[in-house]
Amino acid sequence: MKVIGFEEHYRLPAIGDEHRNDGRGGAPELLQEAGYGSPGPQGEWPPGINDLGEGRIAAMDAAGVDMQILSHSVPGPETLEPAIGVELAGRANDAVVAAVARHPDRFRGFATLPMRDPAAAAAELERTVGDHGFVGALINGHIGGRYLDDTFFWPVFEAAETLGVPIFLHPTLPPRPVIDAYYAGFDPKITARLAGAGVGWHIDTGVHCLRLILGGVFDRFPRLQIIVGHHFEALSWMGWRTDYSFPTEVTGLKRTVKEYLRENFYGGILAGDFFNQEPGAMDPSWSLSFNAYLAMVNVIGIDRVVFTADYPYGNIKACRQFLDQMPIGEDDRDKIAHRNAERLLRL
Repeated sequence: MKVIGFEEHYRLPAIGDEHRNDGRGGAPELLQEAGYGSPGPQGEWPPGINDLGEGRIAAMDAAGVDMQILSHSVPGPETLEPAIGVELAGRANDAVVAAVARHPDRFRGFATLPMRDPAAAAAELERTVGDHGFVGALINGHIGGRYLDDTFFWPVFEAAETLGVPIFLHPTLPPRPVIDAYYAGFDPKITARLAGAGVGWHIDTGVHCLRLILGGVFDRFPRLQIIVGHHFEALSWMGWRTDYSFPTEVTGLKRTVKEYLRENFYGGILAGDFFNQEPGAMDPSWSLSFNAYLAMVNVIGIDRVVFTADYPYGNIKACRQFLDQMPIGEDDRDKIAHRNAERLLRL
């Protein structure tokens, strides 16, 4: 069974250096503070994040993953000063171009974009898709507390719709005032987990998606497709509530929330995240993960579910094992593993 992974990350070291130089820090520092794993032999965290070559291919082979859609991890260039962000986004994307050229059967690319300059971001998306065959873009959440329903960012959506490629909306840390109000006050390790991978960034991403709907993004760009990971973030259980809370006579939108979720969104399965298993071991909470999958598929349907491993943050072997052992039909398993991906990305 062919398996294509959607949420598979790399990092251009220069981007992390730039964030540290201007004092921003960000998600890697917070996640390390949360106690998720240890740095690799070159001090990189998580181990393998900088590798776009043989080490990554070996990990894919060992897990039975045929292709990764490479995307730059958080923090990306989205929050850097525009001129610096434009330069570093181009360098990051060129690293993916080189990796795909070396391994054309194993890698494709999601563009990383300098979102503080939407015109430049749209141009970079057009360059990477048109010249290098990228299959979409990944944006790491809000842009310094400014969410993508703001029309300032819509040139990027217009470019994506025109090119016929999706955008993966990936979590980032909630805005600092939200962290201070909602998640602070505990042991630093607990606060870090609560604000980040434990709860905070999933809630923030779910709300972000609802802002896109309520802000009219999909009425303006009806063919735009947004991918969200981690079992559809918070949307699988927020959907029913928002569907009746925001009827069209209140929102003035063309469709209901449920219709936007089922026509403009894809969701990714995930199990075995953040090094919490022995190599190759099934996530001890796999049954809870499967329940989250059921909620997701009941909202958006099986034809909009794709496979993710969150490599190298996640345990890639455990994620593949989860896919193999899910108590679902083989036709559904094939759709999740590769058929939905091939249709969406036109592979």
